[in-house]
This record gives sequence, C-alpha cells and structure tokens, in this order.
Amino acid sequence: MVYELFEAATGGWTLHQLRHSALTHAAEGGANTSTLLAYSGPTSVASLARYARVSGEALACWRAGRDPAARTR
Repeated sequence: MVYELFEAATGGWTLHQLRHSALTHAAEGGANTSTLLAYSGPTSVASLARYARVSGEALACWRAGRDPAARTR
C-alpha cells in the first residue's frame, strides 16, 4: 500500500533517483560544494560527485557567466 502511494506520487521514481535529481538541480542552480554537502546529509565529496552530475549545458552557462571577455561594463 505505501509503495503504491509513493510510486503514484513520484511517477515511478525511486528515492535514489529523486536524491540524484535534487542534488543535480541544486548544483546546476549554483549551489557550492559546502551547500551541497549540507543538503545531501552525511556524505563524502566523492559520493556527492556521483550524485550531482551537472549537464554540459549547465556547465557551459556557468563558464560563460564567469568569462571576463563576455561581461559587459
């Protein structure tokens, strides 16, 4: 019964998938390592690296925002 309710509420996602997604979105939103570690609970940086996988598109946006040549005055 509980499993069916959880599955219906999450669209079939597992807790692992939800954790991965939440940490990835937080990382893509600009959360730093300290914030991600606090958000994820007791985990190591190596573990965090497995969960928070930033997309190439998000990484490109992050880099572009830090490129001195792209900044306007």
